[in-house]
Amino acid sequence: MSNSAALDSFLEKWRTRLPEWQLVQNFVPAPQREIAVAWFALLQELADAMNIAGDPLPADAKLAWWGEELRDWSRRRSRHPLGRVLEPVQAPWATLADALPALPLMRALPDSAEAALPLILPLARAIAQVEASLFPGARQPEAVEALAAQLLFSRWMEVPPHADTARWRDALLARWPARSGGPRPRRILNAVLRKRVERLHADGQGSTPTKPLALVWTGWRAAAGGN
Repeated sequence: MSNSAALDSFLEKWRTRLPEWQLVQNFVPAPQREIAVAWFALLQELADAMNIAGDPLPADAKLAWWGEELRDWSRRRSRHPLGRVLEPVQAPWATLADALPALPLMRALPDSAEAALPLILPLARAIAQVEASLFPGARQPEAVEALAAQLLFSRWMEVPPHADTARWRDALLARWPARSGGPRPRRILNAVLRKRVERLHADGQGSTPTKPLALVWTGWRAAAGGN
């Protein structure tokens, strides 16, 4: 597989997981769109090392590899296809690498969102620091707790059956403002994913899809909330 095809495969994998992005991506400034998708695809690759069942050793090895890869990005040496897009940006990649040990802590999910959020906050802070470099100019600092709630939601959705759905949903929404700070791509993604949380069925049996026009409105409002 060529480098270009490998990169496209990682970007498309993330788009497949978040089909709503197709409706809101035009609210991201054109120069930032490729970086945004590559960045969110990277975060998904890291999360996949957390969201596993069974033997954790392969995922731990993958996570260790990513730690070294991110540190190499700080030295302008990348091997992963996503590095073609992200590594040229001067960002605190080593800080992100240092925060990756938070991911394995989330495999044994605590009983409540209140107990789980402190475990993921160090990673959320590192992600916010990288995003400040990738997407400069945000007028408001990133709502790190909202970002932590998003990461926790991603993990929780990987652990079926979803017991106490209403309790988890309400706890996450309480820490996840409808309009958060940070750069525009993050604000848009946060708003889209928050819609998923809002529409979770209390019995844990799936969620009600957001209508396309409502998603477009959500994306526009999120984009208009800062720079």
